[in-house]
Parts: sequence; structure tokens; C-alpha cells
Amino acid sequence: MFISNHFVILTKNGWICMCVCRLGFVIDFLSKATLIGFMAGAAVIVSLQQLKGLLGMVHFTTQMQLIPVLSSVFKYRNEWSWQTILMGFSFLFFLLASRQISARKPKLFWISAAAPLMSVILSTIIVFAVKPTSRQIPIIGYLPKGLNPPSSNMLYFHGTFLALAIKTGIVTGILALTEGIAVGRTFAALNNYQVDGNKEMMAIGLMNMAGSCSSCYVTTGSFSRSAVNYNAGAQTALSNIVMASAVLVTLLFLMPLFHYTPTVILAAIIITAVIGLIDYQAAFRLWKVDKLDFLACMSSFFGVLFLSVPLGLAISVGVSVFKILLHITRPNTTPLGNIPGTQIYQTLGRYKEALRVPSFLVLSIESPIYFANSTYLQERILRWVREEEEHVKANNESSIKYVILDMTSVTSIDTSGIELLGELRKMMERKSLQLVLANPAANVTEKLDKSKVLESFGAQGLYLTVGEAVADITSTWKIQP
Repeated sequence: MFISNHFVILTKNGWICMCVCRLGFVIDFLSKATLIGFMAGAAVIVSLQQLKGLLGMVHFTTQMQLIPVLSSVFKYRNEWSWQTILMGFSFLFFLLASRQISARKPKLFWISAAAPLMSVILSTIIVFAVKPTSRQIPIIGYLPKGLNPPSSNMLYFHGTFLALAIKTGIVTGILALTEGIAVGRTFAALNNYQVDGNKEMMAIGLMNMAGSCSSCYVTTGSFSRSAVNYNAGAQTALSNIVMASAVLVTLLFLMPLFHYTPTVILAAIIITAVIGLIDYQAAFRLWKVDKLDFLACMSSFFGVLFLSVPLGLAISVGVSVFKILLHITRPNTTPLGNIPGTQIYQTLGRYKEALRVPSFLVLSIESPIYFANSTYLQERILRWVREEEEHVKANNESSIKYVILDMTSVTSIDTSGIELLGELRKMMERKSLQLVLANPAANVTEKLDKSKVLESFGAQGLYLTVGEAVADITSTWKIQP
């Protein structure tokens, strides 16, 4: 008892410290793709865990991974009960059918909401009437009435296990928070509301600090119970008050009524609630739109399925971070062309109307410029210049005289990026070309001015738009566009 209560209070203190330090931003690394995979993987795992009740088994693994669960199911095939299986699948079909009816006819929403309670009552009556042995259809059995005793007198902050409790509490708190936030954001996405990570930390921490004084188990965001709540049509946190009140009344007065409730019906209710959370269509859309997001989704799904929830989320977050780093270190640069009759410049090839402007190479940089991508950008821009010169030579067009960098998307720049622009200007001069900057952000212009790099570009080195730059240079040097 010392370990559990000490561990609970230290775990939740760690969460509150993270909240005070405003570390809730860590949940922003749980992308939509990650949550889709996590939701599907958790739904499968929770469903598989219910096979114990659905098959009427006595021995079952406590692990959550796919392989141990399936191994346990087939290892103890002699424990399968056909009576339990018949009842379980009958009520499972009833629950799924009621949900389909409510989905197709919204006015009949009450059928889906009332189906779990009706199933519990009906299955309990059937088992009570038949009164089978526990081996045929396992039942909940005797449940003592009353509340757990207070445990505040069992909290200690000294002893030989203090260091172990601190280390275990902090690690477990972080992992449990990640899982709880993932569950919260999953259902937030389904219902179109926002989740504040810092508030979630504080709420879970305070809840468990209070719970540790009343013999409560360490609690986080439960996926299975949240799914049941969501499937029942709950809209606000008031459902938790109703549920807590119902549990309180049940603990005090109604526990004997659940003596003959079969465990198989609880398994059927949970399976019905979580099976609808597998969104394979969303995964298919990820495959069509963004392969890296699909990889993050599958990493989360298979990680949860074969490893564990924390490891699955960690791998998926790693893939998402890799995607971000890939976009930063390998930013997109595209040549632009003019839409005839306008001063609008769009990507060549993507827009058939866009045409090259003689004597100009217009390039768009679609990323902030940092030390991580400055070398790549230099090589890429020089490669574009070489390719444009080869194109001009092959088509007997006017040679390039100006290279315009459209910096509309360059929202930030560091000293390595500033040095890159200075080096590019010198390289262009050696090629008898002039480098021109168009539409840099205010903070980018300020840094270029403070570093004195902007002065080296001259009067025709900076313009508000690409169209203005082409028009002014063309007018000044009599270059026909």
C-alpha cells in the first residue's frame, strides 16, 4: 500500500509541475495521422482483450499486445464455452444492429442509447432464470456493498522506496499523460472541440491526488470507457457527474443485483463501443494525400498493436518529427512564370498559363531559411540557374540577367541564412547575374538591414512583389518581357 499511494501522489505532483511549467505543448506532436492510427490500434487491442469474456475463458494474458492475446486465446481453447459464445455474439449482434438503426434514423437515437442497459438487464434475467454453473457462463458473482475506506493515513514521504517511487511516478506520469491526452484529442476530433494540454495535466493531477486519499487506482483517460460514453451520445462533462452518481448509488444499494450479470455482456458492450472508432477511410485518405502522414498513422497503429501504447505513440511522433525536419532541411524551391496580362507569378508546369519571362529566372523559396537548410538551398538555387541557362541555350532565348527570389514564404531567417544570401549575390555577380529579393517578411528585412547585407544588393535589390521587380527592371533597362 505504501508503494501504490506514494507512487500515485508523486506521479500526480509531476503532472502538476509540468502544468505549471506550461509543458502542455507536447501534445501538439500528436498529429491527426497519429491519432487515427492510435484510435484504430487501441480499438483493436481493447476488442481483443474482451475475447476473454466473449469466449468464457478463465485464464488470459494480462499483456495488451496482439501476439500475446491471440496466443492466450488459442492456448486455452479447452476453456471456450459455447453457451457464453452464443450469448455473447447474440447480444453483440443486437447492440450493433441497434446502433445501425439509430445511425440511419436519427429520431430513433434512444434505441442505441438504451441498448447497453437493456442488454445488461435482459442477460441478467436470462442467467438468473437458467442459473448455469459459472463454468458455462461466467458471472460477476458476489460484490460487497459500500465505498472504499479512506487512505490518506497511508501516504508516506520517507522510506527505502522513496527514490524508486519518485522515478517510477515521473516516468509513469508522463506516459499516462501522453496516452490520456491521445484519447482526449481522439474524441475531440470526433466532436470538433479543443483540448488544452495544460488544463488536462492539472485536472488529471488534482483528480488523482484526491483519489490517492480515498483508495482509488491511478486513473487517466480511459479509451474503453470514453468510447462507451461517446457511443451513448454524451455531449458534456455532465455525463461524468451522472455516471459517478449512478456508480455511487450502485455501490451503496444495487450491488447484489449484479450477482448474475454475465461478464460476456460487458465484453459485448465494450466491443460495440470501440469497433466504430476504426476509421479506415481516413487512413486511405492519408495514403492518397500524404505518404509520410500515412506512415505515421501506420506506425502508431502497429506500434500500439504489437508493442505498447507509449511505444506506438513515440514511434509515430518520431515519424512526424522526421517529416517536419525533412521539410525544414529540404525546402521546396520552384520556378515561377507570369500569367499573361497580370503581375501574378505562379509555378511553371502547374499552371499552363504561366510563361517564362525573358532574361529573368524567378524562384520561390517555400520555407524559412536556417542553418539546417542553407547549404541545400544554395546548391538547389545554383542548380536551377544552370538548368535555366541550359534551357535558354537549347531554345535560343535571351540569356538570363536577373535571378529573383520570391521570399513570400520565408517567414524567418537566421545568421546562416543571411550569409547564404550574401554568398549567392557574390556567386551571381561572378556569373554576370544580379540577385533580387522580392517580398521578404518584416523581421527578415530587419535582420538583413541590421547585418548590412541589404546594402550590398543596391537600389534594385529589394522589391515588394515579383511583378513590381520585373516591371521596374524592365522599364529601367529597356528589357522586353
